[in-house]
Amino acid sequence: MITRFITDVTTRFNPFSPQARSARLFLSFLPPNARLSGVNITTQLLPRHSADPPTLYVKFKDGKEMNIDCTKTNIKSIVEEVDRHSRMLQKNADLADG
Repeated sequence: MITRFITDVTTRFNPFSPQARSARLFLSFLPPNARLSGVNITTQLLPRHSADPPTLYVKFKDGKEMNIDCTKTNIKSIVEEVDRHSRMLQKNADLADG
């Protein structure tokens, strides 16, 4: 996953809920030096008995924002969607440089 173009990642989930698996895995896919490279990562952990659905918000350098419902999408779909936009930004950056 290309994280160079991601500026903000905000997650909100109950860590004990099976529905929050996608949000937890997405956070684990971020590289350890993501915060040092300028990605603002915010995580809000909900109480164990919370009924609020897990949410994932990703913002890119070009201003595009993705609000992803983690209850309906699996981690593979989330990574593909984020990576698709990151590859498009990478292609635009390569064309601008060359």
